[in-house]
Amino acid sequence: MIAFRYLLNGRLDVREGTIRSTTDLDRLDGAPQGGGAANDRLHHEAALRLTGAEQRYTACRRALVDVMSAAKRPLTIPEILAAAGGVTVSSAYRNLTILCEAEVARRVSGADDLGRFELAEDVSGHHHHHLICSSCGTMADVNASDKLEKAVAEAARQAAEETGFDVKTHRVDLEGLCPACR
Repeated sequence: MIAFRYLLNGRLDVREGTIRSTTDLDRLDGAPQGGGAANDRLHHEAALRLTGAEQRYTACRRALVDVMSAAKRPLTIPEILAAAGGVTVSSAYRNLTILCEAEVARRVSGADDLGRFELAEDVSGHHHHHLICSSCGTMADVNASDKLEKAVAEAARQAAEETGFDVKTHRVDLEGLCPACR
């Protein structure tokens, strides 16, 4: 069996077995968190980036990285606090700012005023886009088709050629109404 992390009744639980239904925050996907090459690579990359920014990879920052790594979508501060048990609000804001400055994490803006946080794509190794509810602000990750990615890459190439910009990456946010708001 593999240990999984997920939210249960507002706190992070580690259990062995398969994740079924948790709470309304079931968007924590149950990715293995007990170690392994992918988890080691993630933490090694985070430590390298923080060192490059003259910051330490503290236990608090590691906990925040673990929470974001387990999530299927960008998380708000209250969601991160619920999952990272024992982290204070001020520590969460301060450490998320440092993680963003070191390019370990990034802040994602949605349709509401709440900032959400996720691991940087080149740290997580997961390229994705977002579905955003324009009513309640709910945000979900969505994988784009190869056809869409090729079209966006070609559009980025043309835009770079026409403007002289050096395009590094792209984001596609699709806005609409989530099932609960329809």
